[in-house]
Amino acid sequence: MDHQIPKYVTRARAAYLLGLPTDELTRISHETGVGHLERAGNDEELFFTYEELQQICVFATQEHALTH
Repeated sequence: MDHQIPKYVTRARAAYLLGLPTDELTRISHETGVGHLERAGNDEELFFTYEELQQICVFATQEHALTH
């Protein structure tokens, strides 16, 4: 069996792992420039590396601390 960890995760998977709504994750991605948009025909998907997920965690935590 091959148990390799994927290099990239989709927006939906990233939102699940971070416990964020996908809309919030998309907003943070746009504000920070983190993530990779891939297009195939009319379809597009946002992908994240695990390092980028860590950056989003830091950003979301700092943002939350500033608003509360």
